[in-house]
Amino acid sequence: MKLLVLGGTIFLGRHLVEAALARGHEVSLFHRGRHGAELFPEAEHLFGDRGGELGALAGRRWDVVVDTSAYVPRVARRSAELLRDAAEHYTFVSTVSVYGAVPGPVREDAPLRALADPTAETMDGGSYGALKALCERAVEECFPGRALVVRPGIIVGPHDPTERFTYWARRVARGGEVLAPGSGDQRVEVIDVRDLAEWMLRMAERRAAGVYNAVGPRGKLTFWAWLESCRLATESGARLTWVDEEFLREQGVEPMEDLPFWFPEGDPEMAGAFHTDAQRALAEGLTYRPLAETVRDTVEWDRGLPEEVKGRTGLSREREAALLAAWHAREREGRRAGSPR
Repeated sequence: MKLLVLGGTIFLGRHLVEAALARGHEVSLFHRGRHGAELFPEAEHLFGDRGGELGALAGRRWDVVVDTSAYVPRVARRSAELLRDAAEHYTFVSTVSVYGAVPGPVREDAPLRALADPTAETMDGGSYGALKALCERAVEECFPGRALVVRPGIIVGPHDPTERFTYWARRVARGGEVLAPGSGDQRVEVIDVRDLAEWMLRMAERRAAGVYNAVGPRGKLTFWAWLESCRLATESGARLTWVDEEFLREQGVEPMEDLPFWFPEGDPEMAGAFHTDAQRALAEGLTYRPLAETVRDTVEWDRGLPEEVKGRTGLSREREAALLAAWHAREREGRRAGSPR
């Protein structure tokens, strides 16, 4: 199979290219050359810019295009229009953030987010999903019946640039007292980037079309079970201290940014978060490796990174220690207040 990957050097694209090369496919990568230009010397590297410089793609043919790097509809449409007669099939990587705030389980036919101004391209927490929904529409209009739209949730594993999953794996592996949010009952959805990449490749090989939620794992995973898996996988002596959500809000702790994966209970915008239905993808062969394997591989990769690139997401050691001290002080005060005189 002749495969064109728009992106292909960062995280999901990188793992997809690795899987494609391992399966003997002929791979071309279209990217700016700013990240990972030294990767995959056996692949063809085409340089340009999704925003305007697509000349390197003109006059070429591929069997399948995989788009991992479009975030605004104007950019998605330009490449899809250019390639509509140059490829049989187009896979677009979207997100479960396209869904509005609806109670779970969230299926593929749930309402999508919309922009008040569909021409706007400013991306923030509220517009990201709506822009991705418009990207989906652009691709499907250019490749009717020939487009695969994949909606992942939080993708995790080695080479993750976000540090969301890595923060927790790293923190639990370090040991000691770990601040954890809420009661531990909150649901969590994660999918190993390698499982997602390999499934997408299999779907593209048989030119599967349609929209699929691609989240994991199979069955319910709670925050407590996830962090306990991190502890067991890393053989850590970590001790989890579950801290009240109201206290965290009072202390100015930011959901997702300071404590990745934490969505405060009752937040109406997060009504369907981590309640995504992946039955369609499971029926089409999506599989999951053990979570412990993902944790161990992520920690091993993270240990090889320079220290100066770590810690951009999550609580610093100092702030975590201060929050734990304040929490324990409040607990002591509560016990004194409740003790008989």
